[in-house]
Amino acid sequence: MIDFVSKAKFVLPSQEKYVLWIIDVIKSEDFELGEISYIFCEDDFLFNLNKEYLNHDTLTDIITFDYTINKILSAEIFISTERVEDNAKDFNVSFEEELRRVMIHGVLHLMDFKDKSDKQKELMRQKENEKIKMFHVEQ
Repeated sequence: MIDFVSKAKFVLPSQEKYVLWIIDVIKSEDFELGEISYIFCEDDFLFNLNKEYLNHDTLTDIITFDYTINKILSAEIFISTERVEDNAKDFNVSFEEELRRVMIHGVLHLMDFKDKSDKQKELMRQKENEKIKMFHVEQ
């Protein structure tokens, strides 16, 4: 099950399309869907989570609380739509494309893809691009 919750003004359009895409991405890496909740929020909300749970005193675009067991993916994925909007401008991409990148970035972390080293970042970006392309495939 995939839920979309908004703690901001943002509401994800075409939610069914996103659900089908995320399920396809999960299956493409031989994982199963458990329960994933996407919580869309603003910077201050995510900043407070970042400080409280991760001891990070910085803004971020995503925080993923991973409840995955074996190959069954479950999580709460918090996304700051303000950060996504700013990053989209910085990277010269649409808000929708950057949102998809961030959304699937969280799922890839659940599948144990990391992004600490340069090599890991390169693989993560490659996987993000591969999975974003799946969104455009007819369902």
